[in-house]
Amino acid sequence: MRVFAFLALTTAAAIVATPAMSARYFDPATKQWIEYRAHGMPSGKSPIRRQMVSYDGPYSPGTIIVDTSERRLYHVQENGKAMKYGVGVGREGFQWAGTHRVTRKAEWPGWTPPPQMRARARAKGQTLPAYMEGGPNNPLGARALYIGSTLYRIHGSNEPWTIGTAVSSGCIRMANDDVKHLYENVKVGTRVVVRR
Repeated sequence: MRVFAFLALTTAAAIVATPAMSARYFDPATKQWIEYRAHGMPSGKSPIRRQMVSYDGPYSPGTIIVDTSERRLYHVQENGKAMKYGVGVGREGFQWAGTHRVTRKAEWPGWTPPPQMRARARAKGQTLPAYMEGGPNNPLGARALYIGSTLYRIHGSNEPWTIGTAVSSGCIRMANDDVKHLYENVKVGTRVVVRR
């Protein structure tokens, strides 16, 4: 009985001492390790703060530029400025580049995992749904911008701590607060440039 009581106290102490929902990731833009804690930070917030920056590149105002190596998305503004957001990008083997347009916008989109993704999950002993209604638990998050005729989207996430990492199957992932902000400032037809 004493051994059990000791184990119970030791286990309880370990649980209390363990930081809840924390993760570390390497931010290639700042070249620093960043600690993300879900508790104490609203779940829709990005660990990488969006900011207005100077822009002197070749793309016209309104263009969305995704720099996958930097893991940042730039929405070009007037007067040599761009709004810069942290994003999650495709993991090794799922990176891509190209120029398309936003063909559709959706609030709290439903998710239909493509057959290839479901097959990869099955091979790992996991099961993905054929379809998931939109909502807070949906991996596409609060908003989605559909990119051309591809399977890819710029979308929110129910895992904001993954922003700044290479974790997706090719989609550009944003924290929900950031994707809502971008969504309000982008129209169908907006040019999207994804570069590696």
